[in-house]
Amino acid sequence: MADLTTNFLGIRSPNPFWLASAPPTDKLLNVQRALEAGWGGVVWKTLGAQIKNVSSRYSAVDYNNQRVMGFNNIELISDRPLELNLREIRECLRLFPDRAMIVSLMADNDRASWHEMIAKVEDTGAHGIELNFGCPHGMNERGMGSAVGQDPEIARMVVEWVMEKATIPVITKLTPNVHSVVPTGKAVVQAGTNALSLINTIQSVTGIDLDTLIPNPNVAGHSAFGGYCGPAVKPIALKMLTTISQDPVTSRVPVSGIGGISTWKDAAEFMLLGATSVQVCTAVMKYGFRIIEDLCEGLSNWMDEKGFATIYDFIGKSVPAITKWEALDINYHIIANINQDKCVHCGLCYIACEDTSHQSIALSYGKPYNTYTVKTEECVGCNLCKLVCPVEDCITMEEHRKGDEYLNWTEYQKRGLPLNDH
Repeated sequence: MADLTTNFLGIRSPNPFWLASAPPTDKLLNVQRALEAGWGGVVWKTLGAQIKNVSSRYSAVDYNNQRVMGFNNIELISDRPLELNLREIRECLRLFPDRAMIVSLMADNDRASWHEMIAKVEDTGAHGIELNFGCPHGMNERGMGSAVGQDPEIARMVVEWVMEKATIPVITKLTPNVHSVVPTGKAVVQAGTNALSLINTIQSVTGIDLDTLIPNPNVAGHSAFGGYCGPAVKPIALKMLTTISQDPVTSRVPVSGIGGISTWKDAAEFMLLGATSVQVCTAVMKYGFRIIEDLCEGLSNWMDEKGFATIYDFIGKSVPAITKWEALDINYHIIANINQDKCVHCGLCYIACEDTSHQSIALSYGKPYNTYTVKTEECVGCNLCKLVCPVEDCITMEEHRKGDEYLNWTEYQKRGLPLNDH
């Protein structure tokens, strides 16, 4: 059976799944339930100067009958007293000494405030600190959150302050509300941060109530830009994680991956692109803490199937496969093939290809149903038909070449090669 044990900067946990700094990690009651369910660790909800949160706080984007494809949050850092949070962190560490306990911090923008907060957190026995440089709403007006993460030099300065005082590992959480996360990532690594985490939430407006005309969430007739997360942000998170994994400076430190992780497959993808641990929030808020059972079982079974004994056998393995567009093989060519035994004759492939792609699928009218076949001389291998097909493996993309030479579709046509000439 695969070993899911994680060692992140010397912080050990029985699996790589941590709860992200968010509402589910705001109090001992929640965290205790999570760790009893089997989570490997938590990042305690961001501590700082006590604030008051608004009501309401959340909104969501649904898609294709799926609830909460994207989640929007205008809640700020913990609104509970600092001493209460610190006391509960101590108790949690006493109850679960084998789980990772990271505490998210957001201090005022001066050295003394950061030093004071770090000392209080270290006094609890916490294993690590996560610097919240990503909160996209509210706190940036006070020179915190994304206001720090969007400016590499300010981020560098704050990390230097932190590293003067910290004796436990420091993770810097990056904001995605920038053109690239690499400049800030480089700055904080050069300033001494021990690790990075990304991505934090993306500024958003999830929608407008067409009855009241007020954007969601509605706070007494007004709203604000919120932090967008959930499955919808996963592709953006993977892209930004890859840029960190490929950069020679930022790749020197471990990364905790965040952004739309809902299944073990999502987690595997983040780790294949360089993450050592993964943080989950929206999926837990939708399904509850017990999803950890599926996450661990699914990842373990996949690792067994692939022959990976530990997570370190595959972390970063897919990073070299992502390159610049101009480095791709322009002569590599694939062609669609429709399995007539699996086809349900819905015509979605034909409509998509005929209306918006390369008119590469032929329609033959008949009874009791129409049939669809690929015009091999026209197919450019764009994948659209496969993507819209509702039947698993009905449409496959087949590689076509002559010897070691990949043929583009024009050359393929000129040579009159049959469909299955590999």
